[in-house]
Amino acid sequence: MGFDENKHEISGDSTEILNTKDDEESVNEPTNEKITRKLSEDSVLTIEDDEDEEDDDDENKINLGPQCSLKDQLEKDKDDESLRKWKEQLLGSVDLNAIGETLDPEVKILSLAIKSHGRDDILLQIPENGKVKGNWFTLKEGCRYSLQFAFLVNNNIVSGLKYTNTVWKTGVKVDSAKEMLGTFSPQAEPYKHEMPEETTPSGIFARGSYTARTRFVDDDNKCYLEINYTFDIRKEW
Repeated sequence: MGFDENKHEISGDSTEILNTKDDEESVNEPTNEKITRKLSEDSVLTIEDDEDEEDDDDENKINLGPQCSLKDQLEKDKDDESLRKWKEQLLGSVDLNAIGETLDPEVKILSLAIKSHGRDDILLQIPENGKVKGNWFTLKEGCRYSLQFAFLVNNNIVSGLKYTNTVWKTGVKVDSAKEMLGTFSPQAEPYKHEMPEETTPSGIFARGSYTARTRFVDDDNKCYLEINYTFDIRKEW
């Protein structure tokens, strides 16, 4: 996961460090068409925190003010018509009485799947401790694929939810991807999102085992899921 078709060649003399994707830092409004309401064994490589996964542009974040319950957020903005309407639209049909006074949002990743045209989806089992034992999945070199996932939001609004993925090969970082998903209100049905389609690298030096880390974090850098895993790229599936 996280390869781009424009940066998939790996040199025969050395492993080429691939360029980091441009950050997609714009927060999706509630009308975002991508989101719908339908719905290694333990550490082959010791992975240190990367500065690439930190938010460098704090000024671009949406500031909802101090954390407070949904009821309080609506109450304090009752005199600001535009902000009040935006929050009401974001909240939709949320039952505020059922939500209660919980301050912290809860995001649960329900499913992860890799989609590739002409093949059955690869359904990925989400590990409880965030560490996958053994090889998590295998991809064919030069294939087109995309990652699809579903998640639930409970308790409160989650601001600036984003997906990050970092990939290493033989200890060298070869890819880093980040995508801003948006700001979401709690609701009973899961949100669904499909990442842009990408292409795996190809060639003899691209084949082999990779180590990766996937994270789902918000604007406050609160991590809702971190998965450390290995996967293979082979000549054939």
